[in-house]
Amino acid sequence: MKYIKTLFMGLLAIAASSCSDFLDHTPDERTEINTEDKVVGLLISSYPGAAPCWLGEISSDNLIDNMSPHLPSNPNDKPIMSHYAYSHYDRYDNELFKFEPAKSATYNSYDSPGYVWLCYYNSIASVNHAIKAMETMEGEGADPAKFSEKLRAAWAEAHLLRAYSHFMLVNLFSQAYRGEESKNDVGVPYVTEVEDVVQKDYDRSNVAEVYKKIGEDLEIGLKYMSDVNFKTAPKYHFNTNAAHAFAARYYLFSHQYEKVIEHADAVLSTDSAQMQRMMMDYSVFGDCSTGDDYSNAWQNPDLNNNLMLITTGSLLQRRIWGYRYSVASTAAREAMMIHSGPLWSGYICPPTLLVSGQLFSSSSGDYGFINSKIFEQFEYADKIAGIGYPHTIYRAFTSMNLLLERAEAEIMLQRYEEAKRDLKFYWNSAINSFSEEDYKQFVDGRYIKLMTDDVFEGYYTRAENINCFDSWDFAQEMGVQVPADAAPLMNCLNDFRRFENCFEGLRFFDIKRWGLPLKHTVGLNSEEFIVGVHAPERAIEVPWEALSAGLESSRVTVPAQKKQVSLNYDSFRVKSE
Repeated sequence: MKYIKTLFMGLLAIAASSCSDFLDHTPDERTEINTEDKVVGLLISSYPGAAPCWLGEISSDNLIDNMSPHLPSNPNDKPIMSHYAYSHYDRYDNELFKFEPAKSATYNSYDSPGYVWLCYYNSIASVNHAIKAMETMEGEGADPAKFSEKLRAAWAEAHLLRAYSHFMLVNLFSQAYRGEESKNDVGVPYVTEVEDVVQKDYDRSNVAEVYKKIGEDLEIGLKYMSDVNFKTAPKYHFNTNAAHAFAARYYLFSHQYEKVIEHADAVLSTDSAQMQRMMMDYSVFGDCSTGDDYSNAWQNPDLNNNLMLITTGSLLQRRIWGYRYSVASTAAREAMMIHSGPLWSGYICPPTLLVSGQLFSSSSGDYGFINSKIFEQFEYADKIAGIGYPHTIYRAFTSMNLLLERAEAEIMLQRYEEAKRDLKFYWNSAINSFSEEDYKQFVDGRYIKLMTDDVFEGYYTRAENINCFDSWDFAQEMGVQVPADAAPLMNCLNDFRRFENCFEGLRFFDIKRWGLPLKHTVGLNSEEFIVGVHAPERAIEVPWEALSAGLESSRVTVPAQKKQVSLNYDSFRVKSE
């Protein structure tokens, strides 16, 4: 299938015209944003047009190199080491998988660092124009509390969106937040002014300062948030629930756990009936038969689970399955299958996969696992010519993810009964929402069982699961203080978050902020690329176009006392008896 790639020339578009026409035109013919409706309209088109999914997945432990000898994905296949000479989708995939700068990519390469970088900064630039327009309309320094209801809601949306775009950028292109130590880590430019010059120098500052500014914008958005402007398609905007979900994630990443619970409760509550209403409803898959059916069900804005959706330009579905780098072999098992040992028989899968995914693995080929939640929505520009624009609906915030974020905060605060309640509810609520047919087929059979306390007392202290550790003391290197007796709960959380976020890129964020091991094995010779806890490679390098323009590299070394830290993670693993 052919497709058209949209070429972004930069944050400032410069229109060329002939000399003879120049004097007949005003210097700036852009639409003047001078009414409430125009501000609201500008914000509608200001959401980032790129998803972080591919960057996050290929930088995480969720993918393998099919060219490197590996065991089959299917645990029922004969355990023979094999390799497959599948082609890469794009040349820069080879660079990213080895944690190198993506020199082969450009700003107009879908899913590349440059494409993601530019789309998020285009979003920020557009938002800044909206904020400037509101300041001009109301007078700079005017009190937003005195704005009209419509304009006040737009003010909130603009600040939430600016905070969100910077949040995604700093977590991709910088080191993870680690408290005061983050003052030593290079951040990303925090842009708050309208760009009115052709070239402008930006300071990347540091991660701590960027997080501080994100928090300031977030607090403004939370103060004035309202759904008054979202009469249609509210899930494609920073609606009230999405604002709370973003706040919970920001406060989780910045270690402010009480606030995580406060904002998660505002969406989920602690009432089991209300929580069930907000969870993913798997009965919607009962009438699905095609991949498109399943995809539309996953991405349905009417589902309570989907708190905010963003339409992005992406080739994620095409590149993550059937090519050189895919969710296959041990990575597929670790992310999406539970080796339960004596407690349960064989491998089981979480419900999110059984009802809408497919593993393509056999002795003659291993294409990996594909999940319909990331299926492409193709927009035809010309059906006869077969050209158009590939889209992936990115689920920026969901209730299921928010529930796990609340559980993590509860673990950190040593509220273990509440954490156990949320972890069990995450699993059991999904099963309980199955269609009658799916329930009969999967539940209490070889695939799924309802979760009980035995899981925490047994499985999540067993050596069979690579996501389990005896101790989480290694997380202290990232400023995360996991209580000593919380290891089984953190093991469960690590397991659940890994397959909940698989294909969506957030696993990379968890690896960075928890200090988890990160290694890629490449090629026939199984060359290992190991990225230490504070290694510069844990930050994706900014696009070469930005470096060429003079922007500081993401790979600036951190202070010498932290630079060479490496941990023997095997010492933290659960030991076999």
